Amino acid sequence: MVSADAMHTQTGTAQWIRDQGGHYLLTPLDNQKTLRKTLKALPWKNVPSTSWIDTSHGRRVRRTVKALDVPKWVDFPGSAQVVQVRRTRTVNGRKRVEVVYLICSLPMTDAQPEAVAAWVQGHWGIENRLHWVRDVIFDEDRHQLSTRNGPQVMATLRNLAISLIRLFHGTGTSIASTTRSLSRQPKRAISLLTQPTP
Repeated sequence: MVSADAMHTQTGTAQWIRDQGGHYLLTPLDNQKTLRKTLKALPWKNVPSTSWIDTSHGRRVRRTVKALDVPKWVDFPGSAQVVQVRRTRTVNGRKRVEVVYLICSLPMTDAQPEAVAAWVQGHWGIENRLHWVRDVIFDEDRHQLSTRNGPQVMATLRNLAISLIRLFHGTGTSIASTTRSLSRQPKRAISLLTQPTP
C-alpha cells in the first residue's frame, strides 16, 4: 500500500503502482481539481459513517469516515473506493473542520474505511514528524544549495539532526527550541554525536 502526497495523485503514478502489483491511497487536492470536485459531489449524505474521538496532544479531534465504491464514471486507474474523512478539531475551545477525499485501489472488502483512515493518520504522522520539521524548522524549501550531491547531503544531515535530538531528548521534545539551544552550545551538539545511544 502506497500513500503519497497530493502531488503524486496522478493517473500515471496510480497506473505504475498498480502495474507493480501494489495498491495506492491518494488525496486529490488542487492539482486534480476535476477529480476532487467529482469526489466531493458524490452522494455523501446517504452514506453511513463511522466516527471516533482522539483527545491526545491537548486537543480533541473527531474523525468521521465514509466510503463508497468508485462509480463507473470516475476515471482513475485501478480505483476501487472513495473515502471521505472529516476532521473536527477543537483546540482551546476553537473548532476547525477539514474534509478530505481519498481514492484507493483496494476495495472495501479488503480495506474497511477505519483501516483507510488509520493509514491516512499514519501518513500524516510521518508528514508532521519529519517533513513539516524539515520544511518549517530547517526552512529546507528555501535552501540555495542545488548542485551535485549537495541537496542530498544536506537532507541527510537534517534527518540526522532530527533523529539525534529525538533519540537523546525524547520524541516530545521541541526540535526548534533544541536546535536553538544547541546552536548556542556547539560543544553539547558535538557530545551528542560521540555519546553512545541510550
